[in-house]
Amino acid sequence: MKLEWIKSSYSTPDGPDCIEVAAPDRDHILVRDSKNPTGPRLALAPTAWATFLPYAAEH
Repeated sequence: MKLEWIKSSYSTPDGPDCIEVAAPDRDHILVRDSKNPTGPRLALAPTAWATFLPYAAEH
């Protein structure tokens, strides 16, 4: 399955500190470093991702 990765709206196209997210199914949100697309991925439950988003938007 090919994942559709979406870069953070706070990132610039050439930004050095970017994350990307993908939602392969209803039970997982994947997060990766855009500089290392083949590196490790963090898998989160949708509820954990929803809890994290407001905090991330503040910082």
